[in-house]
Amino acid sequence: MRSEDNETKAVTAGRTVSMVDVARLAGVSQQTVSRVANNMPNVSERTRKRVQEAMDQLGFRVSYAGRSLRDGRYHSVGFCVNDITEFGNLSMLDGITAAARDRGYAVTLMEISKNQNFSLEEATRAMSALPVDGVIFGMSRLAPDFEEFTPLAGLPSVIVSMYAHPRCTTVDSDQYRCALTLMEHLFSYGHREIRYVAGPEFSVDEVFRQAGWRDALQERGLAVVEPTRGDWSANSGYEAACQMLEHDHDFTAVFAANDQMANGVICALRGHGLRVPEDVSVVGVDDSLVDYVPNCQLTTVRFDMSERGRTAFEHAVPEDPANNQVVAVRIPGKLIERGSVARARA
Repeated sequence: MRSEDNETKAVTAGRTVSMVDVARLAGVSQQTVSRVANNMPNVSERTRKRVQEAMDQLGFRVSYAGRSLRDGRYHSVGFCVNDITEFGNLSMLDGITAAARDRGYAVTLMEISKNQNFSLEEATRAMSALPVDGVIFGMSRLAPDFEEFTPLAGLPSVIVSMYAHPRCTTVDSDQYRCALTLMEHLFSYGHREIRYVAGPEFSVDEVFRQAGWRDALQERGLAVVEPTRGDWSANSGYEAACQMLEHDHDFTAVFAANDQMANGVICALRGHGLRVPEDVSVVGVDDSLVDYVPNCQLTTVRFDMSERGRTAFEHAVPEDPANNQVVAVRIPGKLIERGSVARARA
């Protein structure tokens, strides 16, 4: 065995490798090792390479605790959600990780109970015990302490929600405006009897999408027939439409609160001998089917979830914390017109 291999084995036996160990093996000062470890200038490429080889040989890992003491940051952002498998949360995580990568940050993920509202105070307390510089809360359910919540000093917090907060920045896709956009689209095709298939009651997105549907009808003096309700799944949309058809045949359009339920609605309508869109037009929200349904014809609203994630990250770990103000950011969606809407039947 070579002498340097013997040295490596001796150094790493039973303890963590330090900068002193790396400096000794590379034949440089501890300060030089620190400069290389922190990617700082004023080190020649030849020396940098020698130090890096020594680090690799010894299995040296940069101490993030030590780095945080030097620059006051952990270079990590916390992301706390109810259910990471939700379409919106996964897409938003993509935006957060992309923004984190651009800034040299990591993402610390914490998933709270999938079936219960989580307390912002408790979630903040849990996150504050971890090495994070800021926290993003994906609040698909309204937190019970939302109104009373006060972010911890020194830990910027962003809530992903349509509800504005007096002490905390909120970021979300514009769930209310997207509903108005879809209703205006249906109105432009002559539809007046427009039914709504709602999402689950706990959903913040559902609250604002339904509000947009109701307000659009009421502003035109049109009838508001109480919605049937699903749980975001295609099967629930199918069942809701079947329930609707048991006692209502006057409608010419259906607005489903998401694309999965809209797909279920279309299947139910066709199963009852109705054509889409010739007999009944159907619209959804989120444009989540295009990669899964061949020749997808559903008219919908597409949200830029990655942009939502990036925006949340920028406010959670601002480059200049002194200028970080409490704001409510609402990102507009885009109407995607396909083949599920036609002129209202006479």
